[in-house]
Amino acid sequence: MMEQIVSRGILDSYFEKLKNHLSVDVVVAGGGPSGLVASYYLAKQGFKVALYERKLAPGGGMWGGAMMFNEIMVQEDALPVLDDFKISYSKYEQGYYTMDSVHATSALIYQASQAGVKMFNCTTIEDVVFLNNRVSGIVLNWAPVQRENMHVDPLVIMARAVIDGTGHDCDIARTLERKNNIELNTSTGKVLGERSLSVDEAERTTIDNTKEIFPGLYVCGMASNAVSGGFRMGPIFGGMLLSGKKVAGLIAENLKQPQ
Repeated sequence: MMEQIVSRGILDSYFEKLKNHLSVDVVVAGGGPSGLVASYYLAKQGFKVALYERKLAPGGGMWGGAMMFNEIMVQEDALPVLDDFKISYSKYEQGYYTMDSVHATSALIYQASQAGVKMFNCTTIEDVVFLNNRVSGIVLNWAPVQRENMHVDPLVIMARAVIDGTGHDCDIARTLERKNNIELNTSTGKVLGERSLSVDEAERTTIDNTKEIFPGLYVCGMASNAVSGGFRMGPIFGGMLLSGKKVAGLIAENLKQPQ
């Protein structure tokens, strides 16, 4: 019967995908623009990458543009990333370009998927695997389980590197710090929290603060500023895109080192 074929096919396909990604090179927590960019560049280099997004659709805050006006800005430095993703843009004035937020977000998702990134939506990362004083994976559950505060045990995904791309909340870094009595690679050893909006400063610090903050755990995008006390930037996305590319380069370099 067609009804049984449809259900069986979906279950067989999904659980095969899930089983094949119980151990990966890189876990990306959060499917915002920086996480999508990072996952794309890592997958293009042959790494096995799984991306976990809490919401129904990846893309983060990029879909809505500015105050639901679906246009966003990017500075000239980030144009090579847009070209890699085949995203169209228009020059606004010297050094600044606009693009349609729906087109841009769709392109990030599509190109990351085409590069080999496996995306799991409606999932949430509630903890990390902590082995030998290193982040070695994630503790995974369904997003509705967390939202409804249900007591349902999770599954574990092992990884050689984890990216916290959870945005303003920097959930993974906060959980790691809170539960393990460790020092992060910040000025105080703790999560400093995000500062108020300062666009020029934020675009710079988003990239500067993109780094490994603890063995095995990296931050990118707004999570990098929230962890290190950087500024918020508003509806300009060049720093976010360049942060994703930077963290991919850092991880690729580290994973290629002899173990």
